[in-house]
Amino acid sequence: MKKIKEFSKKYLIGFTLGLISGSMAMVYAQTYFPSNQTTYDNSQSGLVSTDVQRAIDELYNVCFPPKTGGEWVLDNVDIVNSGDGLYADEYEDGKYTYKGANPNNYVTFNNEKAGWRIISINSDKTIKIMKDESIGGMAWDQSGGNYGSNNWNRPADLNTYLNNTYYNGLSEKAQNQIVTAIYNVGSVKADNDNMNEQIKNEKSTTSKIKVALPAASEYIKASSNLNCRTFYTFNDYNINDICSNSDWMYINTSWWLLSPVYGSSSDVFAVVNYGNLSHDGGADSKVTEVRPVVTLSSNIKITGGDGSQSNPYIIQ
Repeated sequence: MKKIKEFSKKYLIGFTLGLISGSMAMVYAQTYFPSNQTTYDNSQSGLVSTDVQRAIDELYNVCFPPKTGGEWVLDNVDIVNSGDGLYADEYEDGKYTYKGANPNNYVTFNNEKAGWRIISINSDKTIKIMKDESIGGMAWDQSGGNYGSNNWNRPADLNTYLNNTYYNGLSEKAQNQIVTAIYNVGSVKADNDNMNEQIKNEKSTTSKIKVALPAASEYIKASSNLNCRTFYTFNDYNINDICSNSDWMYINTSWWLLSPVYGSSSDVFAVVNYGNLSHDGGADSKVTEVRPVVTLSSNIKITGGDGSQSNPYIIQ
């Protein structure tokens, strides 16, 4: 295949050079029978090379410039149907989601080597990533009532913190890579294993911001175990290890999600150390950990790495 491409490149571009110069027969012949002694006036094409082959290459690179600055993420990653890896999202067209206990989705971002992981690649080619470790325990919201408010757009205290103090603490390069994105902050019903309905509920309310948290559905979809989705029963501690052993987002502590609990004005979902989702605590809880989420520009390219923790993707 490479030889065929080179053949097409040399002889078709030779023909084009001939048309440009008005010396088609000469150039076409010289393309077939190149000689170190042969020169060519390439000035009529606006270029400078006088050697025939170099003139052909020069014009080819003008017409078909080589890719620079790395590759788009999907050019570098295979789509899988089982095990750990990147899947075509079964609920949202054009979206790709990382699933499994430990897929190769690590990213160096904000000068933090392997400090972030890719949640999904969206249909608009933006990339959603999450910090692998917590930035500390804090309240989702404290000042919105007796147990805090679960209205993210109020704005919740955590919304304000993440999109001001935390965002301003990121490197200038990281800030330039982040885009303002639409995050789904609608209320989610407990004990409901209908993912289509859950996603619809999440999308019923949105927030256009730079920094957020993972939605409840994103945690569930990150598991490669179908039972993790079947057991969408948030307070069932009998499902130990079903999600935790198959979901790369799991860490052995409790951490906040973005989704409020349907029918409550204060409860917010969190992932607890059992691996299941819980809605026992109010938004004013100070002990729940925070793992920020940002969306990277569709212009982001991968310039190195294979996504493993020891060799994370390098982006620019």
